[in-house]
Amino acid sequence: MNDAAQERLTLEHNLRQALMNDEFCLHFQPILDVKTGRVHSVEALIRWQHPEQGMIPPGKFIPIAEETGLIQPIGEWVFWAACRQLSDFYVAGIRDVKMGINISAMQMRNDNLPVLAKGAIDALGLDAKDLIFEITESVAMNQPDDTVRILDCLHDMGIALAIDDFGTGYSSLSYLKMFPIDHLKLDRAFVSEIGEGPDSATICDATISLGHSLGLRLVAEGVETEEQFEYLRGKGCDLVQGFLFSRPVPAEQVMAFIQQRHQQECE
Repeated sequence: MNDAAQERLTLEHNLRQALMNDEFCLHFQPILDVKTGRVHSVEALIRWQHPEQGMIPPGKFIPIAEETGLIQPIGEWVFWAACRQLSDFYVAGIRDVKMGINISAMQMRNDNLPVLAKGAIDALGLDAKDLIFEITESVAMNQPDDTVRILDCLHDMGIALAIDDFGTGYSSLSYLKMFPIDHLKLDRAFVSEIGEGPDSATICDATISLGHSLGLRLVAEGVETEEQFEYLRGKGCDLVQGFLFSRPVPAEQVMAFIQQRHQQECE
């Protein structure tokens, strides 16, 4: 227990140093339109390039950041870095791909989120419709009335909204109807069960049907096999992301991936 506590304190200290020393970077995972094969959007995912330990995955440091409150400045760093990358997409001639940005619980509880979004849009010359803010199901349901108010402000600006990891927590369908969301992201845990048995895809089927009945687009996360992709396509899933298509990669690689996919479609 003492070793674990010491490791946690060290990690917290290193996180603070990482913010000051600009040790974070973003990788991007493409999200593809099932019907056209084009890249609909990319999800911005933080990585920590530690000078001694190398690349540290987010699963190791994000929980500590959330416990200590460091998730607020880290989340703002991710937001601005992703917005700047979207601006770089424009410069490279990529104008039809949206940027997905994960919003933490602390950011959602901050009334300044719409102000921050408007500041980035104005400062970088972005089209609000090219931004997708992703919040988890548990964050959305934590203080649903406040969530509705903030999401309404963002939606009025033209920003698209997605519920991430849908199906892993508790959702009130009455609130789900109230949220001005555009996408439901089906958690990879359910996608991975496709093909495992006769009832393995029941939740996938139900979620796709529910989302479409509410007028939402369905995004399946964690698609790793052709079998999973073909099943989801047959059920009318709208968008897919996963290792079958691309791992999260640095900006220059995702830009090359986007241009290649779009070139293939033109041919």
